[in-house]
Amino acid sequence: MRSRCFLHTAQQITNASSGAKEHRMPKKGLYANIHAKRKRIAAGSGEKMRKVGSKGAPTAKAFKKSAKTAKKK
Repeated sequence: MRSRCFLHTAQQITNASSGAKEHRMPKKGLYANIHAKRKRIAAGSGEKMRKVGSKGAPTAKAFKKSAKTAKKK
């Protein structure tokens, strides 16, 4: 048991010394991704929008969630 405790403490020291906080950029969001893809398609990328209900396509739940965090104009 002692070795596990020591390992955990060593990881905390390593994490603390490597940097206090990581600065991450916030994600763009669902609508920004959709508009970016439409722009790429219009430019001739050869991509296609996914059909409703297909694997990887945004669900109705995803649209409702993104509407809650949408910026008001």
